[in-house]
Amino acid sequence: MKNNASLIFSFFLLIGDFLALLAAFSVAYILRVKYDPRPLVEQIPADQYFFAFAAILPLWLLVHAVIGLYSQQVYNKRFSELGRLLVGSFLGILVIIGYDFVADAALFPARLVPVYALALGFGFLILFRTVARWLRRFLYTRGYGVSNVIIIGNTKVTQSIADSLWDVKISGQEVIATVGYKVDGIKCYKDFEEALSKIRRPIHSIIQTELYSDQTKNSTILQYAQKNHVAFRFAPGNSDLFVGNMSVELFENIPLISIHQTPLVGWGRIAKRLFDLTFSIFVVIALSPLLLLISLLLFVFDPGPIIFKQKRITRYSKPFNVLKFRTTKKKYTCSPEEGFGKMNRPDLLKQYRENGDFIPKDPRFTVIGRFLRKTSLDELPQLLNVIKGDISLVGPRALVPEEINTAQAKHHIVSVKSGITGLAQVSGRRDINFEERRRLDVYYVQNWSFWLDITLLLKTLRAVVFGTGSR
Repeated sequence: MKNNASLIFSFFLLIGDFLALLAAFSVAYILRVKYDPRPLVEQIPADQYFFAFAAILPLWLLVHAVIGLYSQQVYNKRFSELGRLLVGSFLGILVIIGYDFVADAALFPARLVPVYALALGFGFLILFRTVARWLRRFLYTRGYGVSNVIIIGNTKVTQSIADSLWDVKISGQEVIATVGYKVDGIKCYKDFEEALSKIRRPIHSIIQTELYSDQTKNSTILQYAQKNHVAFRFAPGNSDLFVGNMSVELFENIPLISIHQTPLVGWGRIAKRLFDLTFSIFVVIALSPLLLLISLLLFVFDPGPIIFKQKRITRYSKPFNVLKFRTTKKKYTCSPEEGFGKMNRPDLLKQYRENGDFIPKDPRFTVIGRFLRKTSLDELPQLLNVIKGDISLVGPRALVPEEINTAQAKHHIVSVKSGITGLAQVSGRRDINFEERRRLDVYYVQNWSFWLDITLLLKTLRAVVFGTGSR
């Protein structure tokens, strides 16, 4: 049984975006025409202006549709949605201005109106979509629009998916049963036929995590889904089988699944490099006074090298020297073992290692160093590594040679350039262990997209501002 909740919500977003933009252009008109005494370029009556934009705004909404703002994969991810709203707002206003340029009659009574409309439109869109998100969660808590899911397969992936969907008000999906694998709090059946005979609630989605050796079982599940218009998804229980970016191509009328280690190839790789270079040069120039001030303070309060260099590994296992502001006292600019050894404090070294390479009020750090690490300002010199081409703005964490040799799936991690920030860093680097951080790095490599990079940069900015994840 098909659940149309996502389609209804997409339509609701479409109507809401239209009303939000229409309100933005109306307020922009009022601000410039009614409350600004300066002369106008064109005398356009309010009703004519309003109905003209009511007819033209679908062009802006078309831009939203093209960049995926009505896709479930986008609007379910807050940061991805915000990034695309920003891009969509700029593209939308350019489309409107372009239409104004070729149209016979003028649309704007003054040049400031589209500027006001851009700012107001972006703000109104964020406000509306935030309210829409709250409303949808409220409806989920009341049971409206929730998709009933059963997970089929005796693999650990069943547990992982069930854990991901446990909060119904966020996921909008409720796991009502599993087949083959027992998950606490969820009814488990021994086979698909038993599940169908005993489940009394409508099934909206099936997730299969095991490919049975008996093809009859696989066919039964798929045919049921197709016959009853139930969404069907397959998550391979053997995660090593389908790793990387997948595409389907026809070879002599036979569908073949191609698996690429990462989608970061071709033009995507070129676009990422151009963005890295442009953004890094701009930030270095803009923050040059701050960089000079930090350098001066470090030298004055603890004379010695301003920049700390450490050998790390980047793409294709290439070694390079990562650059950071020195945050430790000069005599402790060495490995933790040597540093705590000079203090004759093996107890601190043990605590440091057991606590994920962190102890509060680490005596090796200077006062300025602690501030730089807490605010992540010690990472700024890595922008020079980005400009040089050693690393990227976003990517897996650059590991030291000893770490990369112990990391699982290291061939995936070194298939792309390391990054200043990444998925593991914004996920709370103090709160997750080494293996989990590497798993997140592998996920980034296999699921890279330009939008993901923008999302992670925005999350990094939030983490820096609020001090989350720093140490």
